[in-house]
Amino acid sequence: MTTAVVLAHGVGGRRDLPLPFGYVLFGGGLAVLVSFAVLVWLRPRSRLDGATAGIPLPGRLAALADAAGTRWALRVLGLLLTGFTAAAAVFGADDELNPTGSLVYVLFWVGLVPASLLLGPVVRLMSPLRTVHHLACAVLGRDPRQGARTLPAAVGYWPAGVSLLAFTWLELATPDPDSRTTLIVWFSTYAVVHLAAAAVYGSLWFDRCEGFEVYSTLTAHLAAVGRRSSDGRLVLRRPLSGLDSVRAAPGLAATVSVLFGSTAFDGAAASDAWADRAQSGALSPATANTVGLVVTVVLVSLAVTAALKLAGRVAGTPAGTADPAALFAHSLIPIAVGYTIAHYFSFLVFNGQQAFILASDPLGTGADLFGTAGGHVDYALVSVHVIAVVQVLGVVVGHVLATVAAHGRAVQVYPRRVAVLSQLPMLALMVAFTVGGLLLLFAA
Repeated sequence: MTTAVVLAHGVGGRRDLPLPFGYVLFGGGLAVLVSFAVLVWLRPRSRLDGATAGIPLPGRLAALADAAGTRWALRVLGLLLTGFTAAAAVFGADDELNPTGSLVYVLFWVGLVPASLLLGPVVRLMSPLRTVHHLACAVLGRDPRQGARTLPAAVGYWPAGVSLLAFTWLELATPDPDSRTTLIVWFSTYAVVHLAAAAVYGSLWFDRCEGFEVYSTLTAHLAAVGRRSSDGRLVLRRPLSGLDSVRAAPGLAATVSVLFGSTAFDGAAASDAWADRAQSGALSPATANTVGLVVTVVLVSLAVTAALKLAGRVAGTPAGTADPAALFAHSLIPIAVGYTIAHYFSFLVFNGQQAFILASDPLGTGADLFGTAGGHVDYALVSVHVIAVVQVLGVVVGHVLATVAAHGRAVQVYPRRVAVLSQLPMLALMVAFTVGGLLLLFAA
């Protein structure tokens, strides 16, 4: 057994996971089934209430978090970090030591999940797009929340899903995703599109339609600290209580499917079989990866949609609900978060160190801004055994939490017997996804 660490987005191959293959697959699927059985037996009523749950934090702490000075400090920090990355991209050396790719793909993209789990919706608080829009509205004497038009409810999360698919395509399918030119063009276009949309629809556009903010906010619903939807107070809560406050909306399931599907494709693309096919097939590697990414996301989305719609058909339509399937879309969020943790954990630990080392000399001038320029990646920081355990737990715990969240929503809106029946399609899907996710960890 080798102890080499594979850094391709943090997914170790089967040889790198010192766990019994068969036992892991059987145990992962069994964990989801057992958790469902326990819920059915012990929880005839939901204990989740996102609107009123949580213990209010001390007044001084809440006041500090809500203070205008704190909010502006976070906005300025967001602008500074964005400016630092942009300066490295525009003025830095055009070589492999330029930190732009590491800052974008490691610290920002991968770091977004743990930061949101620990600190809440960090992108919303630090978004340079929100800040630019806010300042522009201040100059024009407009309320940032008001746009020229009202954002149609049917738009939902669809633009966020498209935004995230576009970014994962940039990361996983373009020929040179670390290219400074590629990153400059992509993010410039992204900023122009979303700022123009916010000018039309107001800041509500960022709430539902800006991909990175939506990703961070959905993840933050699993954080222990959050805002209670009934009164807006800052509270300490159980993570699934926060998740219960996510309301059904068009495009939510598709958006989460993009996150899950792109991560699944990234794992599959790390296999030797896919690499050989992409390199030797009739299509160019970039085209093959584009097709593979889109097909994977579409298949995941279709599987999720079918299970959700079947759940709604089995249980019926609750009063006041246009689409019963949308009721359970929030339960997919722990799955996406769990896969991200499993897939990118070692990537963040090791490549994150590299990002800090490179960031000390962003322009390639020999500077040492943070005293890390002469540093080296410590590959002994986390053992292969720890990586393996985190990867397996990320997949299994994500699905168990999803099972609890779906069951909680079901018993809120259906009688107990109907609630149990409504969860059988989702239970089958979660067991399949659990086994599939673990197979990716061993097969990559």
